[in-house]
Amino acid sequence: MKNLEIIGFKRANLDSASLSELRESGNVPCVVYGPGIKEQIHFYSPIILFRELIYTPEVHMVALNIEGTIIKAVLKDAQFHPVSEALLHADFVAYAEDKPIKFEIPVKVSGSSPGLAKGGKLELKTRVLKVKGLAKDFPDTIPVDISNLDLGKSFKVEDLSVEGFEILTSPNVSIVTIGIPRALRGKKGGEE
Repeated sequence: MKNLEIIGFKRANLDSASLSELRESGNVPCVVYGPGIKEQIHFYSPIILFRELIYTPEVHMVALNIEGTIIKAVLKDAQFHPVSEALLHADFVAYAEDKPIKFEIPVKVSGSSPGLAKGGKLELKTRVLKVKGLAKDFPDTIPVDISNLDLGKSFKVEDLSVEGFEILTSPNVSIVTIGIPRALRGKKGGEE
């Protein structure tokens, strides 16, 4: 799992005028809460530091450096402007390295499917899986090998084997399906 440092500065004024000023000056208002934090910490950070955290398919653990205090956290939520899609606010949840946390990890499809070679269509049904475990045990991605998938077949969560963490997503959820195109469906129907 990749780690990323975000430098932040505490903010005392929580009114909307102060938030607007922060955003206009290229900063993002943030909050961190969770185990080991008695009261929520409101801080701001330069928007440029969020590029690698938000605008990428990769998942990161975050070391928040708030005026010299390091807090290990994960991004819980990010709010965006409805029109400009500019980052408006970020919520972080602190975690303890020795206690399990819930997290979402993206899946990565690999392999060459016989169904694709026959003209099938790869349908990615689930992009991320909910997991629980120690942060140090989380991989960057959860690999999904489609080498054995034929036309009309699916790879489900129950088909995964992972070590070091538990998958919370329902075992019946399809991750990848090799869809049968209409042209092939009609062909099969006419042959029978």
